[in-house]
Amino acid sequence: MTRPAAPTTPDPLRRSARLRWVFAALYFSEGAPIGFIWNALPARLRAQGVDVAEITSLAAVLVLPWAFKFLWAPLVDVLRGERWTLRHWILAAQTVMVATLVPLAWLDLSADFAMVRTLLLVHAVAAATQDVAIDALAIRVTEASERGRLNGWMQAGSLAGRALLGGGALVLFSWIGHVGVIAVLVATTGASAILVATMGADFVRGHTSSSPSTESRRGAAGRLARAARSALARPATWFGIAFALTGGAAFEALGAIAGPMLVDAGFTEESVGIVLAGPVIVGMVAGALLGGRLADRYGHARMVILGILAVSGNVALVGAVHAAGQAAAPGLLPILLTTNAVAVGILTASSYALFMDLTHPGLAATQFSAFMGATSACESWAAFLVGRLAAEHGYAVALFVLAALPIASVVLVASIAATRRNDSGEGSREVRV
Repeated sequence: MTRPAAPTTPDPLRRSARLRWVFAALYFSEGAPIGFIWNALPARLRAQGVDVAEITSLAAVLVLPWAFKFLWAPLVDVLRGERWTLRHWILAAQTVMVATLVPLAWLDLSADFAMVRTLLLVHAVAAATQDVAIDALAIRVTEASERGRLNGWMQAGSLAGRALLGGGALVLFSWIGHVGVIAVLVATTGASAILVATMGADFVRGHTSSSPSTESRRGAAGRLARAARSALARPATWFGIAFALTGGAAFEALGAIAGPMLVDAGFTEESVGIVLAGPVIVGMVAGALLGGRLADRYGHARMVILGILAVSGNVALVGAVHAAGQAAAPGLLPILLTTNAVAVGILTASSYALFMDLTHPGLAATQFSAFMGATSACESWAAFLVGRLAAEHGYAVALFVLAALPIASVVLVASIAATRRNDSGEGSREVRV
């Protein structure tokens, strides 16, 4: 009599590699529309005669869903079950994203600006919701030991998407036209939807403590409330929020003024574009992949601290070189911007992995979105402050101040590491995706 074959267990190494590729592809689909809407579209709108004030107002409105996505993130945590999982949230969001992009192929961006603005706002809400669900999925299907590398690949995917459909779209317009670029954008999101729809059961591992199929909405809300109380009671949560609000201030400030600073240093507009879209993007991708791998090997908190110090030191050097003048060190500014991009990649990959470590599995969408919202707030205040300081005291002083401020966040990261060692239990692992 032939014995039934024993169930096979997926190779952990192969599964980990597959996770990295899957989430890199998902983040590529996130980065492509962001690059188009925030980088390529403003230039396209201006070329078609749209007023600068209207363009900047559009950009200000479109960032709001990303800043406030934590307000509806609890719906992603609560409204899940046997028939509506995280995959369904992602697919629904991607469907709306595609539906709002397709009309851009035939609308006149200038004459139909009001309609374009409405479509893009709906698209931004759907994209932010997709981001919430993808991050929640990543937290639920990965172990802490692989989150650094995973976040490195996710950042690489996002940056590649932004580069291709951001600055790259401005080149593609002359090759394949406006309709062709929109078609590429739609195909990117559509391919990601197919990837999500065809995820196999082996993509998920672990067991749930309670079955989502039998859990009532009231029960799900109660579970969310219990998880929230548990997360809020942990000092590490509050240290994490404080770090998210401050840790990236140096690189966010430099990013806000890098273009104007290079122009004022004597670089042409074209050369600025080449620097920011070429070596800076490559450096950031390389840093994210390297930083993620090192974070998993040596510890997420440790690599975050190293990333903070590396970025702050590099930003201070940029300020010093600018103060010395381009003639004193020709070509050094682009080199420092590139090395800073590597440090930024290390910091972002390791810090996002740390945020995932801090996130309660039962609160994955809500809590991680709160951390990401805090990083957006950091970007906002850092850009505002560096702009005011640069206007009054010059680029060098502004960069020196913003390079120094995040060093205090090293204490926060050390506190996170210390308090996490005292925390017991992370809640039950959710695996319905």
